[in-house]
Amino acid sequence: MASKQPTKLSGFVYSNNGWKYSAATRYALFLLLALVFYFSLSSDLVPKKYDIKEGTHSAKEITAPKKILDTKATLKAQEAAAENVTNRYTIIPLRADNLITSLLDRIDRLNQDDLISQSDKTAIYREEIPQRANDFILNFVASSRSAGTYSDTLLDEMQKVIKDQTYVIPEETYIKIPRLTSQDIIEMKPVARDIVTKLMNDQIMEAQTARAKVAEQVSVSSLSQRTAREVVQELVRLVITSNKFSDEVATKEAKVQARENTPDVYIEQGEPLVAKGELITPELYALLDENGLLSNEVNYWPQFGLLMLSALLSFGLLTFIRYTGGTSGFKYNNSQLLMLVLVFVITIITLKLAAFLQGDARSYAGFLAPVAIGAMLITMLLDMTLAYFCSILFCVLSSIILNVQQNTIFDFKFGFFALIVCYVSIFATHRAGQRSTLLKGGIMVSLFGCVSVFMLTVLGGGNWNETLTLYAIGLSFASGLLTAVLVIGLMPFFEASFGILSALKLVELSNPNHPLLRKLLTETPGTYHHSVMVGNLSEAAAEAIGADGLLCRVGSYYHDIGKTKRPFYFIENQNNMENPHDSIEPMLSKSIIVAHARDGVEMQKEYKLPKPIRDIAEQHHGTTFLHYFYHKALTLAEEKGAEPDFTEEDFRYPGPKAQSKEAAVVGIADSVEAAVRSLRKPTVEQVETMIEKIIKSRLDDHQFDECDLTIKELDIIARTLKETVMGIFHSRIEYPEDVKKPKKEEGAITT
Repeated sequence: MASKQPTKLSGFVYSNNGWKYSAATRYALFLLLALVFYFSLSSDLVPKKYDIKEGTHSAKEITAPKKILDTKATLKAQEAAAENVTNRYTIIPLRADNLITSLLDRIDRLNQDDLISQSDKTAIYREEIPQRANDFILNFVASSRSAGTYSDTLLDEMQKVIKDQTYVIPEETYIKIPRLTSQDIIEMKPVARDIVTKLMNDQIMEAQTARAKVAEQVSVSSLSQRTAREVVQELVRLVITSNKFSDEVATKEAKVQARENTPDVYIEQGEPLVAKGELITPELYALLDENGLLSNEVNYWPQFGLLMLSALLSFGLLTFIRYTGGTSGFKYNNSQLLMLVLVFVITIITLKLAAFLQGDARSYAGFLAPVAIGAMLITMLLDMTLAYFCSILFCVLSSIILNVQQNTIFDFKFGFFALIVCYVSIFATHRAGQRSTLLKGGIMVSLFGCVSVFMLTVLGGGNWNETLTLYAIGLSFASGLLTAVLVIGLMPFFEASFGILSALKLVELSNPNHPLLRKLLTETPGTYHHSVMVGNLSEAAAEAIGADGLLCRVGSYYHDIGKTKRPFYFIENQNNMENPHDSIEPMLSKSIIVAHARDGVEMQKEYKLPKPIRDIAEQHHGTTFLHYFYHKALTLAEEKGAEPDFTEEDFRYPGPKAQSKEAAVVGIADSVEAAVRSLRKPTVEQVETMIEKIIKSRLDDHQFDECDLTIKELDIIARTLKETVMGIFHSRIEYPEDVKKPKKEEGAITT
């Protein structure tokens, strides 16, 4: 093997010259990716700063970089809510029935005292009855204060209201009271108590309203004596007072509660904080200052943190690619890395568009983001393992860009959703052979996206009602379909722009209806059959060593397309006819034979076949030696008695040598198929010996010096080709009755 090996590019190799393999360009691309991360996330993580002075007019419109609490509007809303609170009232149950009973008892005792004259009794009642009513209220207030039953403010309000509504008993009533007998008072007590209890059970704010009902209640009572009726009526009016009072403390508490229950007023992200030309008032200036939007205080920590995050994401990707690149360091050239950067840009753009549709009330719109587009493109265009790692980065980006929560950097539910759909898309498309597979993969992404959204809702990942949950599930389903549509549309762009030969493109090229394959089949059926056999052999061998088997198969179909220019000069197309090489000079025969590789490349260029396919056609013979025509030329020179005017180099293919594993495998399979086909009754030993001879001959001829095949891989190729040949040519190969087990492994190559 040669020590200097070119870099592998997804199954084919380029020269180590130019920008595609420049180390400086490579690291510049990762720096570019870090800048993409920085600027795409800056609007989400770093607030803008504005140079604005209080009292000036704003030169530009300032929008909210995030959801901002509007303190002024919130306070205004709280005050409006407090103003709408009506006065609160408290009912104080005064036992006025006890008061009326005590008054009647006092009257009964005093009236029975014959030593006191009627006029003196009248004077006593005039002074004592109002005083007793007043003392009743004072005693109630005093006991309530000491017990802490009611607030002092409420008790003061009660005293004030009762005092303002005090009832004055007419003078003639005091004159009539001494005339009452004990029997009269016994009849009056239950009537008075019932009337007071009934009226005081109502909520009374104005005592006069309740007192107006007393006369009616007395008139329907059991009292028949006129004096008793009149006295009861006036005494009841005296003891009836208000029992519902304005509670200032309760009102204040209600206003406080109303303020607390008033939802905060927010300025949504993207809504204008300051209009262009608007005067910067102290309130506006304070709002901008509170949210860190003024440049008067320099704070570079958010920018530094974002820079570290961007560098970490880019460096992580760089390290992963370098670690998975094996001993060569990098398995991708700069063209592919540029494509990777472009995939990240496209994915971020789709996330930004979804974030634009979001709002505080439409956070579920983030599930419409076709975030799996990046994972699917990387799987189809580059590598499945790389796609799995990049899915983690897409998860981080989604959780930041689609985050609508305050005081958090990452939104778990969108990050989890992104990770699920990305991994599902990789699993669904990593072996895609048709465009329809991408649509099926999109449907799988839709279904698993819906499941993940429903699961997040059930587990409390989203505080939505049933309607919003259905919206979120519907958008996640649409996201999968949108992902498939975008990938199907973008694949041809990447394939054409970056020369990427994806599995989908290879399957399309393997269609027998392709013009070149139709030409090969109709004009050179022998070569067509040979190419199909080579495709079967090379695909099995390539997959056994981890190379691109599909590329080998399709490359084999086209590797001998140049033979269609002179089909009858190749033995597989000579059916029952003379070999035209028998009648021409060996040098001319050599020129015709070696020309088929060059002619094939030209024909493929005309039909715009991708370079990896052309490389296989050009490199499958390498610089191998045409032994037959060289020895024929030597024989003719000896017969003429002339010195040969040619060398061995004149009878070699022009090359180049195989630059990739795939080209080398196709070259080996080409020789093996032709050699086995030339045997009339091949045996297992003959097949094994022939394969070893072909590989050893090419190895000794340094045909593998410019590709990265190892001795171990050549041994695997030999063993796989033998097994595949046995399967394809089973009916032609004679198997020995008793095969002794060889000492060394079958197909092993000695060097």
